[in-house]
Amino acid sequence: MAHIKPTMSVDVESRRRRSTESSEPFLDHDPKGRRCSSQCDRLCVAGAYHEIPDTPSPCTSQYFGHYTPKCLSAHRHSMHARCPEDIWQEASIRTSIRAENEVEAHKVANNYKFGFRKWKSHVTERPIEDRSDVVKELYSELNYVKQLSGSLVTAGNIVYVLLFGWWISLFYFLVSLLMFFTIAGIPYGKLCLQLSGYFLWPFGKALQKSSSLVRKCCLKFPHCEAIPEEVDEVKEPFKESTPLLHTAPAVTNEIPVPAPPIKPTRYWCRLSTYVWLILGYPLLAVVHCLAMFLSWIIVFTIPVSKMNARTLSLILLMPPEEVKVRNVKKPQGCETRVLLCCYRAFNWYYYKYTVDGINVFAVNLLPLVIITLIIGYMDRENYFVSSEVKFATALISIIPLSYYIGMGIASISAQSNFAVGAVVNATFGSITEMAFYITALLQGQRAGNQCYAEIVKSALTGTLLGCILFIPGICMIIGGFKHSEQRFNSRSAGVSSALLFISVGGVFAPTLFSKAYGNFICEGCNNPAGNISKPFICNNCHYDLSENNRPLFLSHIEPLVYTVSVLLPAAYLVGLIFTLKTHSHIYDIHVSDGHCHVISDHSAVVHWSRTRALVVLILATVLMAACADLSTEHIKPIISNSSVSQYFIGVTIIAMVPELPEIVNGIQFALQNNISLSLEVGSCLAVQVCMLQIPLLILFNAFYDVGFVLIFSDLHLWASIFSVILVNYIFMDGKSDYFQGTALVVVYLILLALYFFAPAPLGC
Repeated sequence: MAHIKPTMSVDVESRRRRSTESSEPFLDHDPKGRRCSSQCDRLCVAGAYHEIPDTPSPCTSQYFGHYTPKCLSAHRHSMHARCPEDIWQEASIRTSIRAENEVEAHKVANNYKFGFRKWKSHVTERPIEDRSDVVKELYSELNYVKQLSGSLVTAGNIVYVLLFGWWISLFYFLVSLLMFFTIAGIPYGKLCLQLSGYFLWPFGKALQKSSSLVRKCCLKFPHCEAIPEEVDEVKEPFKESTPLLHTAPAVTNEIPVPAPPIKPTRYWCRLSTYVWLILGYPLLAVVHCLAMFLSWIIVFTIPVSKMNARTLSLILLMPPEEVKVRNVKKPQGCETRVLLCCYRAFNWYYYKYTVDGINVFAVNLLPLVIITLIIGYMDRENYFVSSEVKFATALISIIPLSYYIGMGIASISAQSNFAVGAVVNATFGSITEMAFYITALLQGQRAGNQCYAEIVKSALTGTLLGCILFIPGICMIIGGFKHSEQRFNSRSAGVSSALLFISVGGVFAPTLFSKAYGNFICEGCNNPAGNISKPFICNNCHYDLSENNRPLFLSHIEPLVYTVSVLLPAAYLVGLIFTLKTHSHIYDIHVSDGHCHVISDHSAVVHWSRTRALVVLILATVLMAACADLSTEHIKPIISNSSVSQYFIGVTIIAMVPELPEIVNGIQFALQNNISLSLEVGSCLAVQVCMLQIPLLILFNAFYDVGFVLIFSDLHLWASIFSVILVNYIFMDGKSDYFQGTALVVVYLILLALYFFAPAPLGC
């Protein structure tokens, strides 16, 4: 049977020729096709393909993992007759997602796969024409006079004057005096005097080129966009003989520009040019570079950085007589191109800004990694920088490196098959945490201090608690403020919950075993009253598994630990097979471009190729290991001189700082009403901690003894068990709101309070 594909894009000229050659009106799709598209998005057509599974249709969608027709226009009537409760139950576990191209579709589909790292950012370039007006404004080059809405006197513009405007204006005024003093640079002195007033308050003003061409503006359509004509523009190879719409021609108003004066001396043949480039331009270059750096670091003031960059690279290198400062008047419905025009110095939405697909915050934090490595390895004796500062910078440096690792994993997985993606996620998915844990254990083994092992256990428990309480809770709260009630796939959440029970049971099994059969040792027992019949007061009571009870550990507990370390990865592998192979219908992911069209990857331009992503992964892993080594090397003053419990430091700072990119991803999913992925972010990390990271630590300790024993304190044990029970109770109904999220976060904060006031662990 022939498979008819719908045309996704039709050439404009072809449309026009068809409209002139045929008397019938040209339509992209019939109304039925549009109704089919709407029904596809609503997922009410879920049961249609059970009757005719092999019938292709113009509205067949392609999705990855398995392929199922989303809607069949030939059976529309039977579908309406068959939309009872059974179809709605089937559709309730379906997830319909949209993607621009095949690579992006693979990335989105991987987000729903168990064991794959969830990633929100795009791995391919998105055409700016398809973005919202808010996002288009972020990438504007500040060279258009636009329709102004609202007042120019805003809090952000006032902050600009206080942070940047006054001193940039002052430097321009001083440079103008210098240019006037040189006599030859008087033209540039006049320009600097104009720019001094401009940069003090640039809003509502425009820098224009005095020799610009005639501006054409359409009066018939007052809200058009006037595209400036270029002198060297390539002419069309042919011209329309018949207009598309038979209407009166638009009236064009040509605004004449005064005839230019007598052609002056060429720019590079003037003495003033060299005076300016030697005396004036270098000083202002320093000023603008400083302003660019500061405004870029703040992120929300990136328009100020763009304004300074455009001035430095373009305006200051033009002949001074060609630059004019004019007040912006309301354009006649057109966007007129100028040299520079800025309306807002501050925009909250710049947190979305990306550079080559990399979020601007990750770009800004990358230099901190280099600074951390320099001060950490060059200043070994802490002559210039204290250990506390080195520890803080090393820990913060892990955040951007974790982001780059996540971006690399998502890029490789989206461009590879399932097997490669699974291997990459299993190899690099836990590299951030493992780098810190192993370096901390090695540091403790070299120092002969068991406190490092206790901090590692606290970090493991803190990651577990944060992933099953804090991440879902904060996502539910933020998502609940925007969407009153959010629903998620309770069956897939049930799989994660079952794996969580298995994980926690396996990890804490040796601890429960030691409490049942270990020796309970107390130190400093005494009876103040001297009466044997009265109770003794003892301090530092614990289960001893070291020298005093070594046979129990060697013959019983250690084999149990190795058994658990084998069974947990095996359970993880079974979970992969169950969710990705035998029972993949639990997720049932439908991927389309949003119009029931087959997705094509011909126009997909990836930010990172597989080779580049692999190189970034390797470099980020090496840098991550170096930063983790510095953080563990300089953590000793923190744990020895801190007034809070070492438990608290491990559970909060060390456990949650590397997970900040995952928290941000979860929040973004929740804001887009995709709470399922928000919950999967935390569940996936928690399962990986128990089923992959802890067995790897046990394996590392078996080959190189660093004193890591899988015996946790009572606080870790009961906090983890209570948290897993609570989160399974919350996930039972498949619904979430901000109240349930608040409950999870409050419980998490209560547990943090327990850790804050807990006494120091043994060895610390």
